[in-house]
Amino acid sequence: MWRNRPDRSISGSYFLRKSPRQLSIVNYVINKSITNNKTKTTMSTKTLSIAAAIMALFFIGTSCSNKQKNTEETATTEQISGAMEIDDLLANAESLTDQEVTIEGVCTHACKHGATKIFLMGSDDTQTIRVEAAKLGSFDTKCVNSIVRVTGTLKEQRVDEAYLQQWEARLKAAAAEKHGEGEAGCTTEKKARGETANTPEARIADFRAKIAKRQAETGKPYLSFYFMEAASYEIQ
Repeated sequence: MWRNRPDRSISGSYFLRKSPRQLSIVNYVINKSITNNKTKTTMSTKTLSIAAAIMALFFIGTSCSNKQKNTEETATTEQISGAMEIDDLLANAESLTDQEVTIEGVCTHACKHGATKIFLMGSDDTQTIRVEAAKLGSFDTKCVNSIVRVTGTLKEQRVDEAYLQQWEARLKAAAAEKHGEGEAGCTTEKKARGETANTPEARIADFRAKIAKRQAETGKPYLSFYFMEAASYEIQ
């Protein structure tokens, strides 16, 4: 019999080194082999069963090793970078509001009026956040088209009915701010906010519709938009 041949035996220490999950796979296959033996299965079938068990152990060990390696590499990358991705920041913005964070992204635009604001992009132009210079005064225009790392505080801006009414009042008084109407800065921000309207009146109407929808779905009568107040920055 095949199992009586010493040159084909498998050491017991081999199995002791395996995890319970791996041993359960081996036991399952060996039990199948014993059952097949009782039903007079051919020796070649038993040989294939044992070989399958060994191959299963090999692939499980390799898979676990690769998963551990990938996890370690990801953690190491995050530690080296020390900066949060824009996409991750926006996805977790509600819980990070008023906290200091460090982010990194491609600067797609700097406000033409003194570079007091820049916009950092994540995976695409819908994943964009406005960064205000705040106490820094302004940003270096070299930020544009460069990777910029910013440390600062995440802030929430709420657009509600009161905000819209104030906007309408400014329009009626012909005191609307010039910055933003048709300029690249606001075009960038509108894209980040998911706005499609062009005129102030159309934008207000669009906001009202979105507020009504959100209130119906979540009970919150406002829209939340997030931006950063920079404490420091670095052009990579």
